Amino acid sequence: MLALRFYASGSFLQIVGDLQGFDKGTASRIVVKVSDALAALQDTFIKWPTTAEERNRIHTGFYEMAGFPNVIGCVDGTHVKIQGPSTPQWYKELKEDGQQRPTYESAFVGRKQYHSINTRGICDHQGKLINIVSRWPGATHDSHIFKESQIGIYLAENYRGMLEGFLLGDSGYPCKPFLLTPYLRPITRPETRFNNAHKKTRNSVERCFGVLKRRFHCLHAEIRMRPARVCKIITACAVLHNIAIDRREPLLGRPNREPRDRYIYQGNEGGRTVRRNVTNTFFN
Repeated sequence: MLALRFYASGSFLQIVGDLQGFDKGTASRIVVKVSDALAALQDTFIKWPTTAEERNRIHTGFYEMAGFPNVIGCVDGTHVKIQGPSTPQWYKELKEDGQQRPTYESAFVGRKQYHSINTRGICDHQGKLINIVSRWPGATHDSHIFKESQIGIYLAENYRGMLEGFLLGDSGYPCKPFLLTPYLRPITRPETRFNNAHKKTRNSVERCFGVLKRRFHCLHAEIRMRPARVCKIITACAVLHNIAIDRREPLLGRPNREPRDRYIYQGNEGGRTVRRNVTNTFFN
């Protein structure tokens, strides 16, 4: 209960502990142990869809939003603010004399000029996280995090075609056969319609992060712990977020739109070519 109060409030550990009769040190140990236990359940509650039934359900859910076919997930990054970390001894020992290298502390300063952990998430149509990576400093670019992640490496090496589905990402990601991005300068009407449908569908991941941070305000405030501990807290909150969605009653009154026949394309598998084919087929 103390850990849940900390996640929900984002308050100081001393205040959270005082409310339940514990000192700051005890409160800190409780939050760390509970976070470790929840993070260990990541593979149980944050799962990539592997069966045809799971993929079809997600494809249908996304298609109902804006008519975008074969979407398996939406990807984006969010920054969780942290206290500026001190340089650990191992980093000092690795630093080479006489060379200009970024300091350990500055690696956590992102484009918004505050210290943070850059968390990359992929969500389904319900706003449920199906993949999350929370271990990179704030200065790391979103596309690099995706490229180095297990799911990014798997899709780059083992993607078998469009029946597995597309990911939708913003223009900060490269356009790939499995990761479609919007047109930077749409010219034709189909390109504009593609971008509009892409935006409406991809907003799912932004709403997902919004709900996650409203539910667990510690992710919206500044977490005053070491980066490694913050990463465990983020993962723990993601696990709880999925549990909350699993136990929520289904929404009523949703439109019952059935997707078209499964979209199958035979041709050049380059990212831009795939995007062009989707544009001409569904948004002309």
